[in-house]
Amino acid sequence: MMLNPALKLNQKIFDKDVEVAPTRKGYGDALEKLGEVNPNVVVLCADLTDSTQCAKFAEKFPERFIECGVAEQNMAAIAAGLGVSGKIPFISSYATFSPGKNWETIRTTIVYNQSNVKIAGHHSGIVTGADGATHQATEDIAIVRAWPWIKVIVPCDWHEALRATEVSADIKGPVYLRFTRDKTPVITTDKTPFDINHAQVYWLSKNPQATIFGTGHLLYYALAAASELEKEKIEVDVVNVATIKPIDEKGIISSAEKSGAVVTVEDHQITGGLGGAIAEVLSRNKPLPMEYIGLQDTFAESGKPAELIKKYKMDDTAIIEAVKKVMERKNG
Repeated sequence: MMLNPALKLNQKIFDKDVEVAPTRKGYGDALEKLGEVNPNVVVLCADLTDSTQCAKFAEKFPERFIECGVAEQNMAAIAAGLGVSGKIPFISSYATFSPGKNWETIRTTIVYNQSNVKIAGHHSGIVTGADGATHQATEDIAIVRAWPWIKVIVPCDWHEALRATEVSADIKGPVYLRFTRDKTPVITTDKTPFDINHAQVYWLSKNPQATIFGTGHLLYYALAAASELEKEKIEVDVVNVATIKPIDEKGIISSAEKSGAVVTVEDHQITGGLGGAIAEVLSRNKPLPMEYIGLQDTFAESGKPAELIKKYKMDDTAIIEAVKKVMERKNG
């Protein structure tokens, strides 16, 4: 796996020397590229053109951009019609509003009809920071992956967000793309392979004592934890699960069997997200000890992203503790 060669894993997430960029920027950059090569791509927004990085597309392709105003349900319904009429619509809003506020409209008009719509949920997770719990989408993976047929993709950084957005245009049917507002570390390059059908091993050990499955921007913390654990002679594998649905069952089972213990890492409620998805796979095929990093049945509060990640135990220190705990359970 080609990671960013400039990344120094012993640096903390918001160090000035670590390259950072919001994943939403990858979405905006990809929309601009898609607009140039595919005349069927259209973009709809709910009065958040700058925040959701649609501005470049809107300026360059005004005839293919629809500003729907503060009306997420109307936006979804319009897109559903476009999606069954040969267009490839991308709908953009904060994830608490879309899919949050318009969950039923998306379900009925887009997903039920298998309309070719790409749903971009922005400002996800507690790294939305000072906007507080009302704008921190931490349940969106759970409510979306319960729908039949839809694909759910959570990019780990700017590069992967761009690739995921580009690839989604080639997928027939509904796709949910999850993006963050705040700048997060860039851990891949434009040469890093991206395959929506397979989880990717980003940290490989000869004899792992645990496997860390991560998704989204917290993958950086998982890699930082792996680096620190290595100093303690504790080997782990770190696997990037960018596609939550359909999840790579074979890859998950293979990685879990190799180590015999699992830790999941996500900026989301531990109920219904990546951890729940992997638990479903392993409970059917290879039950083994698991620990979960994520929101533990609580809302977060307003604050700086780094402070919230530390307070709610989603950082590398918490991941290290979870690895040691799951190892004790495995060996106990």
